Parts: sequence; C-alpha cells; structure tokens
Amino acid sequence: MNAPFNPHQSPELLRLFETYTGGPQGIGANLAALTGAATAGDPLIVATSADVVLFPGNGRDPEVEGFRLSTRGFKELAGISHHGPAVASILKMRMVDPEGPLWRKEAERLLAATRIARGANSVALWRDTIAVPAYSGREQKIAELVDYSCVLTERYLQRVLAQPALFTAEDMRTHYLEGTGSAVGATVPMNAVMIATFFLVGMDISHRVIGWLDRHAIDWSRAMALVVGRQGRPTAGVTWTTNSVCAMILGASRHTLSLDRLFIAPHVGGEFQPGADVAAVRAFETPMRQLWAHTRAVSELGSLMYDGYPRYEPSSTVRPVLDANTRAVGEMPAIAGPNDWRALNTRLRVVLEDPRQLLSGCVTDYAVEQLQANGNDPARVTVPGLDGTPYPPLPPLPPLP
Repeated sequence: MNAPFNPHQSPELLRLFETYTGGPQGIGANLAALTGAATAGDPLIVATSADVVLFPGNGRDPEVEGFRLSTRGFKELAGISHHGPAVASILKMRMVDPEGPLWRKEAERLLAATRIARGANSVALWRDTIAVPAYSGREQKIAELVDYSCVLTERYLQRVLAQPALFTAEDMRTHYLEGTGSAVGATVPMNAVMIATFFLVGMDISHRVIGWLDRHAIDWSRAMALVVGRQGRPTAGVTWTTNSVCAMILGASRHTLSLDRLFIAPHVGGEFQPGADVAAVRAFETPMRQLWAHTRAVSELGSLMYDGYPRYEPSSTVRPVLDANTRAVGEMPAIAGPNDWRALNTRLRVVLEDPRQLLSGCVTDYAVEQLQANGNDPARVTVPGLDGTPYPPLPPLPPLP
C-alpha cells in the first residue's frame, strides 16, 4: 500500500504567499474590502441564472426582477423552439446506432408529447392564461405558429418512423428545417419557427428588465454589474458576446455602461437564489460587492505598474458581418434586418456549435437592439419569423397504425 503523498511546504515561503493572496486577511483581500467600502453607495446589479437583483447602495433595500424560469410563457415557447434540436438529436441517435431501439422510442415519445401540446394550444391560452404583456396583440399569430410547429413535427416524425431509410440529414433539412421540400407539407421553414420563438422570449425578458432598470434612473457611470453562476449549459455565457443577460444590461444602459464595469463570474454565486425574503437577499450584498471590488481592484493595478505600455481596452461586442464569401465566423453574426435569414440561420448553427453560446440567447441581443430603437415598445418591433409570416392551418396526419 502506497504511503500518502505529503509534499513539503516551507512555512516561511508559505507565509509570504498567504500575506498577499492566501486568505481573507491577505493584502489582496484587504484591498478588495477597502475598494468595496469606497463604492458602498454605488448601484450594484447582480444577475443570476433566473433573476436580476438591484442593490441601490447605502444600505437601501434590494429589489428583485425574475427574468427566466419564472417567466410566463418561457418554457412553453422553449418547448417549441427545441422541436428542431430534438428531431436532430433523434437523427443523431439513429446515425450512432441505426439498429438500436432508442431512436425510435424517443421519436415516439416526442411525437406523443407534441400531440398533447397541440391539443392544449389555443388563442385563449396565450391571451388569457399565459397573458404576457409583451405579446399583446400577437396571441393569434403565436397560437397559429405553435399549431404549425406541432403538426409539422408530427408529420415529419410519422414519415421517418414509417420509412426509416428516409431519415437522413439532407431529408431533415429539406423537408423540415428549410421547408423547401413538399413531403410533409411544409409552408414555413422550422428554422423560422425557432427564430420567432427565441426572439419572442428574448423580447419579453429584455422589455421587462430594461423597463425595470429604467424606472430606477441608475447612474450608469457609477454602476457596478455582475453576472454570476451558471448560465445555461456549463460552458455557456462566459463572455460579453455570448451572454444574453449582458446584452440586456448593456441595452438598459443604452450602452453607456463601460464594459470594464461588467464582470462575468460563472464559478461563484450559484447558490444565490433570490426570493421574497429581503433580509436573505441583503445578506448577499456584501460578498457580491467584495467580488466586484476585488476584480476591479486587481485590474486597476495594471495602469499603476505598467504605464506607458499598451493598455487593455474591451471592444469585443462588435458582430461580424456576413458576405457571399463567408465560410466561418468566430461570433454570432450581425443581423441586417428581420428578413436576413442567412444571418439568422447562421446564428442557429453557431449557438449549437459554439459551446460558449446560450441556445435561448440566439437573438436576444437583436431583440434588445430593436427595443432600443423603438422606445422599449414590443408592439413596434418586428418579430422575425412571426410578423408578416403566414401560418395557415396544417392538418395532422392520421396516427400510425
């Protein structure tokens, strides 16, 4: 049996390490505490995976705005948004194990869940029950889109269950995602459905968060912003351009919040789940201010230590513009307008291929831009894939025998 590994540590050198960075009494920690105390009166915005919290400063009570999982209509529309990836996932299962039973079992499960969802969908559901203010006036169109997505998915799944040899990537793209083929009666690409539903969710959340922050008349030159914890899949939302919450906060500031005052901390704050208890929320103010202050204090050492050398200047929120020769992009591309389907469909690909991306954040930044341009009024915004796109009834096929 091997003896336990006990590496030697020099007490004297260890003490030197701990003097600066080794604990809560280190020089670094004390600098953070001092910096935090100096900014105790500044507004601090903390976004978790589901809420935005405003700590106004000077001991005033925090306020919480839920924006994701508790949002009305979020999960309902997400289910429709995910029709495309769900079908593609089943195809991938068949490609990996074509003779196995799993792909067929999952196709039948998705088919059953889709039929049940279609049966529950109605204009009244969206207008009177889910009743999202940002969707006011669009309930009929949303119900038509949901019905179309369900029926098209049902038809396509029935086709491939009956004729598995047809279930290929090219077939899925032609007759389902792109909707250019006639095998299942597609009149609108499923890609348009996904963009429309992603946009609707992003527009609703952004509209509420922007309006909420607007009502507080925040001095953005002094504001401190943090995005903490996990945002979607474990690798997602860790940069300014891949984090939809950052897009909302920057949009609320009309891009007057400096990027060097907006920090993303994915490895901390996951336990911070704001609720109705103001005292419990207030307890997180000090550690959140300390986190922001420590990050800021370290970055400010650069100008003290290396004046005269090129400085770091954050400017990475510019989106690449596609042209006819573009074959690859490192970020989601810019969108020229609601009918720029090359850019919109490229974004659908990028959010799947780039592990930094949030799937639901596919077009949130574009929704924020449109809200900014239209006085934060959703009624004046064009929803790509919904406004001006007809969704005529598509009758379902009889169930498979």
